[in-house]
Amino acid sequence: MWDYQSRVKLKMYYKTILITGASSGIGSAIAKAAAGVGLQVILLARRLDRLREIQAQLGVDTQSHILNCDVTDLDALRVCLNTLPDEFSRIDVLVNNAGLALGVGNAQSAEWDDWRVMIDTNCKAIAFLVNFLLPKMVERNLGHIVNLGSVAGNYPYPGGHIYAASKAFVAELTRNLKADLLGTAVRVSNIEPGMVGGDTEFSLVRHHGDQQAADKLRQGFQALEPIDIANIVLWILNQPPHVNLNRVEVMSITQAPGRMVYHKET
Repeated sequence: MWDYQSRVKLKMYYKTILITGASSGIGSAIAKAAAGVGLQVILLARRLDRLREIQAQLGVDTQSHILNCDVTDLDALRVCLNTLPDEFSRIDVLVNNAGLALGVGNAQSAEWDDWRVMIDTNCKAIAFLVNFLLPKMVERNLGHIVNLGSVAGNYPYPGGHIYAASKAFVAELTRNLKADLLGTAVRVSNIEPGMVGGDTEFSLVRHHGDQQAADKLRQGFQALEPIDIANIVLWILNQPPHVNLNRVEVMSITQAPGRMVYHKET
């Protein structure tokens, strides 16, 4: 497996990183990669047992802290952030990784509750975390926000509807933050992956726990792996202070943007 941190000499400009959705998949891969380059790691997710497992895997030499919180519960999230131990209270890097898609059908057959959860998780939670942490980064004139978007925010496809729209929101938020941050040293980046496999639970969640349907989606297809995205995060953070990676769109070599589709009356 290609491991960025073992092949590139890293010089980190930051000390503490907060990763949402850190209990599995991309989030846990980013946590392990960040720990590997000496960053203090704050792991945020709903499943305390999984967070403890990931924390144990970071090793005894890593300074880490768990925030057992649902990002859609903004009141609880505010309390968690306001009660961080002093040594973790200065967050230099925010990785907005928590996100999900729910349902695979078309918009006209979608459940409103699925749409609400996607908006709460993929839009409102990210907006809240940025609103809470960005002023402190600007005050220190140091920090980096890394958002996890998706190619779905760039290329429409049947069944994408609210999920794709939420990732377009992430893309536009990132671009507009960059405009507002002009004149500061705070950086903001959007990573836009295609399909990611490995131990990520994205497809399983999208299919409402139907393991067979989730497995079928990836059969015969070499998807990206969580470590691939973690490597990109390290690469972005490791750029010289004057370099801002606005967006990184990445796909497996076995994926490409879809073609325009047509419906013809017969």
